[in-house]
Amino acid sequence: MNQADDKPKDKDKTFTIIVNGRKREVTDHKLTYQQVVKLAYPDEQPDANIVYTVAYANPHGKDGTLVDGQDVVIKNGMSFNVSKTSRS
Repeated sequence: MNQADDKPKDKDKTFTIIVNGRKREVTDHKLTYQQVVKLAYPDEQPDANIVYTVAYANPHGKDGTLVDGQDVVIKNGMSFNVSKTSRS
């Protein structure tokens, strides 16, 4: 067995994803709801009056949604749509 076989698969791999129409490069194999929101709105501070809706499309598997506390396994080419609404 050589050293290359000892490395975990996907270690140091970069994934190209699309967040709200913008290309992003990530190295995490999984992204949390909070990480995706931060990629979509990097300059915004957390606000209890704002709710984010995260939907994703996976060209290599299932599409779905994320809520706070969840994560998703990342695949190249995934796209995320993150929208925000104010709580009334």
